[in-house]
Amino acid sequence: MKKEWQVPEYEKIEFKKKTCKYCLVIPVINEGNKFINQLKKLKPYAKLADIIVADGGSTDGSTDLGELKRLGVTTLLVKTGPGRLGAQYRMAYAWALKRGYQGVVQMDGNGKDSPESIRRFINLLDQGFDYIQGSRYAKGGWAINTPLEREMANRYLFTPILCMAAGKIYTDTSNGHRAYSRKLLLDPGLKLFRDVFSNYEILFYVTARANRLGLRSTEIPVTRSYPPAGETPTKIVGWKKKFDVLGMAIKAAIGYYNPRD
Repeated sequence: MKKEWQVPEYEKIEFKKKTCKYCLVIPVINEGNKFINQLKKLKPYAKLADIIVADGGSTDGSTDLGELKRLGVTTLLVKTGPGRLGAQYRMAYAWALKRGYQGVVQMDGNGKDSPESIRRFINLLDQGFDYIQGSRYAKGGWAINTPLEREMANRYLFTPILCMAAGKIYTDTSNGHRAYSRKLLLDPGLKLFRDVFSNYEILFYVTARANRLGLRSTEIPVTRSYPPAGETPTKIVGWKKKFDVLGMAIKAAIGYYNPRD
């Protein structure tokens, strides 16, 4: 880990040694049975990527050490320093680079993402792509029970804003199911290890900037499934948070987070 990197303090629990070329990063905080069920679905894919759980400080028992070990998790990282989702990602990326992984695939920990696309993400990393965006709207993808409000925001706000900034067409820029190469994580034009990336900023920033830096990018179809009824699995609750997240996307698009040196 480089001294100039800004990475939150964290604790690590290693259940087993590195066995794969790539790792699967799953950020979580109090996801309950949704997360446990997701890990069960991931077991058939354990030989493709080591599972790194980036916990933001769960207190609901869903990161029980015995259960995580039984379900094939390689490493649990528990953030103890400040920051939210972006800090969890920086923690996980730093750990992945330190352990020598050649890239990361990432998916949410609330059960919305289907694991079937992991193999295709890895194949494209092997082909030299640096940023692979998962899209429920690409041909072959599935958007299941997406709330109308979120559907409209994805298609008519976030995607046009970030595609214009990127100079490239993507169809699902708010989707966290994606993959990054080691080259991208270390790119000096990105400088991902900065405290300014505390929340969702880091996702929008990579989308807006990667193609402009000459990093190879593409998108693949994925499935993102919301429950047919009940509470929507999300941390973005209330209009203030929703406008805050939109503001992060706009800032990423206009270069607010770009390195100044």
